[in-house]
Amino acid sequence: MAVSPGSVAAASEAPLPVGDAVLECRGLTKRYGDRTVVDDVGFSIAPGETYGLLGPNGAGKTTTISMLCGLLHRDAGTVRVLDRDLDAEPRSVQGSIGYVPQNLAIYPDLSPVENLRFFGRLHGLRGAALAARIDDVLETIGLTERADDRADEFSGGMKRRLNIGIGLLHEPSLLILDEPTVGVDPQSRDAILASVDQLGATGIAVLYTTHYMEEAERLCDRVGIVDHGRMVAEGTRRELVALVGEHDHVRLSLESGVEAAAERLRTAPGVVKLTSGDHTLDLSLAEAHRALPSILSAVNDVGARVLSVEVVEPDLEAVFMHLTGRALRN
Repeated sequence: MAVSPGSVAAASEAPLPVGDAVLECRGLTKRYGDRTVVDDVGFSIAPGETYGLLGPNGAGKTTTISMLCGLLHRDAGTVRVLDRDLDAEPRSVQGSIGYVPQNLAIYPDLSPVENLRFFGRLHGLRGAALAARIDDVLETIGLTERADDRADEFSGGMKRRLNIGIGLLHEPSLLILDEPTVGVDPQSRDAILASVDQLGATGIAVLYTTHYMEEAERLCDRVGIVDHGRMVAEGTRRELVALVGEHDHVRLSLESGVEAAAERLRTAPGVVKLTSGDHTLDLSLAEAHRALPSILSAVNDVGARVLSVEVVEPDLEAVFMHLTGRALRN
């Protein structure tokens, strides 16, 4: 469900796509005494789609995915994976899910091959089929060359990549990743993101929880913004930006003709706001990628010479601040 521009709604308030969705959940609610930690959350994920749950620590992301996996009792709500109900067919649903928890679930005194062989057997894989899957997973997570080394010799990032590999081993239809880059070095983080980025092409539906705005923007086809246990908005990046009325910002650095260019552009289509400096024009544009060619043409028409163009699109951090009144990392 994409929230249309001009409205903010909890995801459970509108019908969810049916039929081809890998995951559909509605009205997920979890209470501890008088405290509600997840409040009426709902969303769906299609095959090959990466869906991000974006919110600060303590927003209810881990509690939500624990309910989706059947690891935590729900006080309300429904979960369906491949059109099978979690309550009616728990073993079948859980067998379709690959869950990668925030805390490492590996055996550090075993090698990647040994870890994958152990968990593969738990999923019923044997013989040549298991060996082939281990080879495929090691390549996907970039650990083929370290396949026989003990995991306790690995960096934090390599251990997390192995953690992801275990979740992929049984070829799940839905892969759930809970903050998979927490505490890793930048190089390992980039490797993890690159691995996740490739999964959509295989048809796997991915649910990715994070409090890092840049990860959600890089990986996710759609994002659900969660705050204090509620889904406050959902959609593609552009839909979310349009929802709160943010605009693209463009700075033109000019060698000459600033005043003439400013006068020409103040009423140009797509220009929401314009301010000028000694050698710069700062413009707020509804859609920079559409408006910019005509903007540059208009500047050229008045004889102004452009030295550089800088485009800064509004990000999910700005959207979160607008919706909640606080920074994402608070």
